[in-house]
Amino acid sequence: MSTADTEVRGQSSHRPEETREKIDFKMITFSLAGREYGIDIMRVKEISKIDRFTYVPNGSPFLRGVYNLRGEIIPIIDFRIMFHLPLKPIQPGKPEDVLILNAGDQVMGVIVDSIDKVIGVSSQRVKPAHPLFHDINVQYLSGIIEYDNSLYIVLDVDRILGVGEEPPAAAPAPDTAAVAAPEEEPAAFELPPEEEGPDSLELGFIRDTLSAFRDFVVSDLNVEWAKARLGEWRDLRSSQGLGVQLTEPNEADDFLETFYSPYTGELWGAAYADEIEELLPDLPGGTLSAWNPGCGKGYESYSFAALLARRYRGKRIKVWANDNDLLGISMAPTLTFHEEAITPPLAPFVAKARSGLGFKQELKDTILFEYHDILHPNPFPEVDLVLARDVLSFFNPAQQQILVDLFRSKLRVGGMLLIGSNERLPESGWKEIRKGAVRGYERLADEDPSNKEQVT
Repeated sequence: MSTADTEVRGQSSHRPEETREKIDFKMITFSLAGREYGIDIMRVKEISKIDRFTYVPNGSPFLRGVYNLRGEIIPIIDFRIMFHLPLKPIQPGKPEDVLILNAGDQVMGVIVDSIDKVIGVSSQRVKPAHPLFHDINVQYLSGIIEYDNSLYIVLDVDRILGVGEEPPAAAPAPDTAAVAAPEEEPAAFELPPEEEGPDSLELGFIRDTLSAFRDFVVSDLNVEWAKARLGEWRDLRSSQGLGVQLTEPNEADDFLETFYSPYTGELWGAAYADEIEELLPDLPGGTLSAWNPGCGKGYESYSFAALLARRYRGKRIKVWANDNDLLGISMAPTLTFHEEAITPPLAPFVAKARSGLGFKQELKDTILFEYHDILHPNPFPEVDLVLARDVLSFFNPAQQQILVDLFRSKLRVGGMLLIGSNERLPESGWKEIRKGAVRGYERLADEDPSNKEQVT
């Protein structure tokens, strides 16, 4: 059913006093756990009743499955589970109310308790959401609207589904047992100091605009790359008759083009996978566990899992793959590829799927994809490997330090942290190991408190 049809069915009538207002905001209203909610009608593709989803193994708890929407396979998530709301008993075979939403250039469905109607009001009626609406994190709310003696909570679809600009980060809630530190202790990662001279002024400007446009933070972690890139950027822009300054998000993307590690957003090539394999340590025992925060759509998780299966034959492998991109993490378990994307090292783990090639179930069973904010508590046990390519640079220096401490606390002694090709850890407690474009850090044993010399 189209949006237009939805409005007809909903009989979007207005109260007399509203006829004098400019009606410039319409929303679909629905209920969740006894409360009334709304979503901007421009984000709703259609409404539907669906009684059958295809189950996705190893998916997030709120991913009920996937659905064939006129030939397009879309993920179906349950808002009630996602927001930890009371769940009505699910009756097999009984259709459930689903809103089909547009999220960027993708489509997905969300299950709600019931869909009500379409209402139209003046956008001036939308008031800021008060923290008392604690059933759902306030950062996911656009505001509240009073209409016909009812109060509607308006959800921000883009923020919920991770499309576009990220919401302002709330105070991080890390694994405090692992990363607790005195409040006055300075972070190991700091913004580069302001120096005199044109290079420093340009670097300062680049730093500020990268942070504003793309949440990329220049710090001790990546300042060497930033300085080198600035020289390249200056020459490139000069040849184009342009200034060094970044004036729009697209220019920030161009500046960051050389920052990302090889094969970002695609399956790893054979030579790159070989370089990582050479760095991986020999690990004792019959099981191996790894953590892949910032896994995106799952390309590197599958590449990593296949590499681990090849490198550690005979071991039982488990990979925790996390990301706060809801669409990407929801679709990761069903990812398919064209034949040309499969390199020889990946071929043994691939089988034919309905819409191309997919990874075999035995490899999929080693990966658990979860929607998760890395700064929130991470409940899984110690791991042997952490793969966090290009993740740290998109947090502020204090958060970078929290995350490095967290990685260290989660890694067993002798385990390895793999970070971005253009990132480095400027601190003790790690042994850097490099191979080509791969940068790894072996986790060293904790310093003996009786020994005042720093571990190197």
